[in-house]
Amino acid sequence: MRRCLELARMGEIGAHPNPMVGAVIVDSNGAILGEGYHRRCGQAHAEVNAVANADARGNDITDSTIYVSLEPCSHWGKTPPCSKLIIDRQIPRVVVGCIDPFAKVQGRGIEMLREAGVEVTVLDGEISEACRELNRRFFTAHTLGRPFVALKWAETANGLVDRLRSDASTPPLRISTPESQIAAHRYRSTFDAIAVGRRTAELDRPRLDSRCFPGGRDPQRVEFRRGDLLAQLRELYAGGISSVLIEGGPTLQRAFIEAGLVDELRVERSPLVLDEPGVEAPLKLNLPFGVNLLRTADVL
Repeated sequence: MRRCLELARMGEIGAHPNPMVGAVIVDSNGAILGEGYHRRCGQAHAEVNAVANADARGNDITDSTIYVSLEPCSHWGKTPPCSKLIIDRQIPRVVVGCIDPFAKVQGRGIEMLREAGVEVTVLDGEISEACRELNRRFFTAHTLGRPFVALKWAETANGLVDRLRSDASTPPLRISTPESQIAAHRYRSTFDAIAVGRRTAELDRPRLDSRCFPGGRDPQRVEFRRGDLLAQLRELYAGGISSVLIEGGPTLQRAFIEAGLVDELRVERSPLVLDEPGVEAPLKLNLPFGVNLLRTADVL
């Protein structure tokens, strides 16, 4: 199953908004017959790629066990059900890392397999938690009915995110390094949507794309109106958005924090000190210099 997780992480960019999934087929001695992961949304799932890999190696899988980090799907979407593939290929045993929270699956894949006589084991404990953690955004969205929400900002050593500016003629304070900007754009490319506040949009005119990370994809740009943030998030979820990155400014980010709607923080803390009045970060955090990725449950 740990190999499944290693494989699944390889689909971090392409699989979105689908979950990252890895699959490994082994024989009775534990030797790997085939393996695969979900590379890109709309393309073959992990189980399909693992079976194809076993076929390409000329391996017989009729007395094998397939390990899958997430429950095999049971419904027709852009691809056929993976549970049906397992049944059709006569794989007798399946080990599942965790149950899929998506309403069209949610135990139905396991039920389909068991009804066909397939032996199914659902793991629990540390390894199962690791499978859920890998797709924390996917689980959050489909459990809470709203997108996973992350805030991202860069701050100086004295907790400022920008100098005070009255209009766009004054350039923003540059805090990030070229290297961390590449990492930040890679992070952007893992989200369905991205948003900034009205004032940040007016002052910075940000492109909000992933241009510094070759091969990345650009998140959809969305705007948050004043009012019920949770209702707006649910509208986004209904429209197929399962994750959103709020890049600024501090006023919008504080509103999400105060509403209890933040799941993750990505804070880049620089040793730079701004010796003039500036804009304070949304939160005062005692963090080491560098890029810090935090669960809000750990800091709020």
